[in-house]
Amino acid sequence: MGMNIGSGGGDDEPMIEMNMTPLIDVMLVLIIMLIITIPIQNHAINLNMPAGNPPPPTAPPVVVTVDVDFDGTVIWDGIIVPDRATLEAKLQAVAATPTQPEVHLRPNKLVAYKSVAAVMASAQRLGVTKIGMVGNEQFLK
Repeated sequence: MGMNIGSGGGDDEPMIEMNMTPLIDVMLVLIIMLIITIPIQNHAINLNMPAGNPPPPTAPPVVVTVDVDFDGTVIWDGIIVPDRATLEAKLQAVAATPTQPEVHLRPNKLVAYKSVAAVMASAQRLGVTKIGMVGNEQFLK
């Protein structure tokens, strides 16, 4: 029974190649430990949502329609408003109500922006909170 223990020559050079298997095993264990110890990141936003279903509205909201015609004429529920003071008095009456009615502002496609902006500015200054633009689809084209 013979055993080959090296080449028969007198080569006493050190072995240069390194065994990588233990090094890879140690690195894999370290990576697994790192993954296990990292806390899970929760990207959640806490919201205070009401519980249950809200009660249905008892009565439909009151709607006031304010039209602004092409020449800047303001029409309040089908009645022409003669001047700015009358418009502000009507807006102030709306703002003074405990449950404000919805004010739907419908400008004409050809009206100057300053006329619509004047109505909106008066409503904001007098404290009307439920105001919205209606009929914006006419401006898409």
